[in-house]
Amino acid sequence: MIYEVSQVNEYIKALLDGALGLNNIYIRGELSNYKIYPSGHHYFTLKDAGGALRCVMFRTSAGKLRFRPENGMKVVAFGRISVFPRDGAYQLYCNELTPEGVGDLYVAYEQLKAKLQSEGLFDREHKKPLPEYPGKIAIITSSAGAAVHDMIRILRRRYPMTKVILLPVRVQGKEAPPEIVGAIRYANKWKVGDLIITGRGGGSIEDLWAFNDERVARAIYESELPVISAVGHEPDVTISDFVADARASTPSNAAEIAVPDQAELLRALQDDAARLNRAANNQLERSQQKLMALAQKRVMRDQLAYVQDKRMLLAHNQQRLGDVAGQTLAKKKEKFSALAAGLDAMSPLKVLGRGYAMVQGKDGAIVKSWRDAPEGSQIAVTLGEGRLACTVDRAEEKERAK
Repeated sequence: MIYEVSQVNEYIKALLDGALGLNNIYIRGELSNYKIYPSGHHYFTLKDAGGALRCVMFRTSAGKLRFRPENGMKVVAFGRISVFPRDGAYQLYCNELTPEGVGDLYVAYEQLKAKLQSEGLFDREHKKPLPEYPGKIAIITSSAGAAVHDMIRILRRRYPMTKVILLPVRVQGKEAPPEIVGAIRYANKWKVGDLIITGRGGGSIEDLWAFNDERVARAIYESELPVISAVGHEPDVTISDFVADARASTPSNAAEIAVPDQAELLRALQDDAARLNRAANNQLERSQQKLMALAQKRVMRDQLAYVQDKRMLLAHNQQRLGDVAGQTLAKKKEKFSALAAGLDAMSPLKVLGRGYAMVQGKDGAIVKSWRDAPEGSQIAVTLGEGRLACTVDRAEEKERAK
């Protein structure tokens, strides 16, 4: 029987897929020819002194990687071995990739990260703002490493006005965490700086482990001074980075974050000075234009013209006021005459002039009835002309008409 190539490949694939020992297998080796394609899939080779194995990690699994794989890195890969029928080549379909020797540390890292995150140590609301122009910066790191020299060099170049205080500690080994914690608390107690930078240069996960220590994380969280965490290289992320108020990708980047650039400040000041000069010149030009416009006014050429104009206006207003006052007075006089005529028509003296008289008792009250002037009482009679003083001889009631 003659088989097609694809049939053979499919047959071998079925055999490998049915081999339980190859379905969930861990393989240790060195990464080689590592490539990431635009599709998001990762292709690489695992090799050792005696052989090589082609591998593929699809985008879904590759998205879960917590480190950046590099050629030459020793790793442990987990997955299944099968055949790609099109090429007739067997390969490892990798689901997980872990740097060799960090399995236990990685588990500890993830556990502590989850614990502190649940307690709120990573929450954004606890982050303190960095001072814009720090007068003093406390650097907590090894005095022997290249990182501290890089930071001091960059700080002096960017912002020489700030004072740098180095608090030397060990950054690797069992003694490192308590020394880092002690330095952070010392800086806070004595306020030796406006800002703290703590970290170290790059290294293996074991080298950086002091900054994954819970004691260090809590000291950073409890610090009253803002803290910048600067550990390792850009791909390295430690627990300190999550807790700190700001994370720098490298120690050099921490120095750049901590202070402004004096060259940029100088340019900003120069720009502000230029804007102020332009604003002052514009204001001066507007003032000159206003002054020239005022100089062209009539009052500036003839100082008495303004007084004369006001004098003419005053005379005009006086004339108008006089006319209005005359009209008002005439109306008032006319109204007064009308009221006086009406009052005169109602005057009792007019009635007396027609032959009537007004009788008043001794107390001045008007006598309206014979009862008001009994016999013998004194009365006064007012006539149209003159007045009579009389004594009542007889008082009697007038008969009413029936």
